[in-house]
Amino acid sequence: MRALITALLFILPSPFVGAAQQSLKPPQSFSQAKRIARQIYQDHPTSFYCNCAITWNGRKGTPDLKACQYKVRKQQKRANRIEWEHLVPASQLGNQLQCWQNGGRKNCVKTSAKFRKMEADLHNLVPAIGEVNGDRSNYNFSEWNGKATQYGQCQMIADFKQRQVQPPEHTRGMISRTYQYMAEVYHLTLSSQQQKLLRAWDIMYPPSQWECHRNEKITQQTGSYNHHTKARCANP
Repeated sequence: MRALITALLFILPSPFVGAAQQSLKPPQSFSQAKRIARQIYQDHPTSFYCNCAITWNGRKGTPDLKACQYKVRKQQKRANRIEWEHLVPASQLGNQLQCWQNGGRKNCVKTSAKFRKMEADLHNLVPAIGEVNGDRSNYNFSEWNGKATQYGQCQMIADFKQRQVQPPEHTRGMISRTYQYMAEVYHLTLSSQQQKLLRAWDIMYPPSQWECHRNEKITQQTGSYNHHTKARCANP
């Protein structure tokens, strides 16, 4: 009998483990997500596109523009602050929902639990220089071998006429895996051209050690993980 009980203890899940797993849940709002994101990036205080060091003072993040040789294009105030950017833009998350058609992002935040969940998904949030976030807007990511001159040493390029951006090479793999994750989890529609580019970037740009670590930290906080990133980290 004692042997049987011992065997069952190994087979049955511990109630303490179950309780810990149940306590993990994704953030329920964008403001809550930003608070958790700051904790996740504590050991990697670096802006996503431009690799500028970030100093945090409470909720306010300030990039060291001089050290990373960032050149302000136009928006001095936004260039001197860090904003949490959605790699898959909020408009792309919401424009397939009825709430967006009836009042845009503000209405979706107010009326749609699904949109609030998408807006708060930590896998989709990165710290970006505010000016770059503003210039990126909701433009699609693309690649045309353009020369980066708009933001000094930052390798981001915004094509305002064509409404597209060419991100630095070091960001393309993570962008790809984030888009694929968001599209699958939330049933987003991507064009065939987008899908082709994302698959190519996924292959060409393997995850950095930080991308793998970030995925693990988000999993520890929320219980969810990007399986595209996890698979690539396991088989770089």
